[in-house]
Amino acid sequence: MFDQIDRKIIDILQQDANKSVVDIANEVGLSHTPCWRRIKRMEDMGLIRNRVALVDRRMANVGMTIFIAIKVPRHNSVWLDAFRKEIRDIPEIVEAYRLTGETDYLLRIVVPDIEVYDQVYQNLINRLEFSDLSSSIAMEEMKFTTALPTKYM
Repeated sequence: MFDQIDRKIIDILQQDANKSVVDIANEVGLSHTPCWRRIKRMEDMGLIRNRVALVDRRMANVGMTIFIAIKVPRHNSVWLDAFRKEIRDIPEIVEAYRLTGETDYLLRIVVPDIEVYDQVYQNLINRLEFSDLSSSIAMEEMKFTTALPTKYM
């Protein structure tokens, strides 16, 4: 479905989505129009979902990252739908995952300080029932990337 040129284009765009089609074409060895067509095809099929600006967390004053491991009292669609609605409306929650194993859900939260985290925490526990919420504050960001590996495409 995707060839080596497509993978190179994706790698380039994941590093700099503002790079011009001409520059991308030069890097992958195509002329402008065929390169643009490949990018357009990948956008149309949904591989390229969006182009966004990555904001520096510290400059945006949300330098603290907290992970919350959640265990729930029951597993049903009513609770899950309510949970999805609640987390969607809390901007400090930047990632949320449903897991296998002992932890049911994992949230990644970014906040300026522990006081704001406590407000997010209070907001959650006042609106939904949990069996357990366990928080871990990240001490160091050792690796962070939004770029996905393209070798499996």
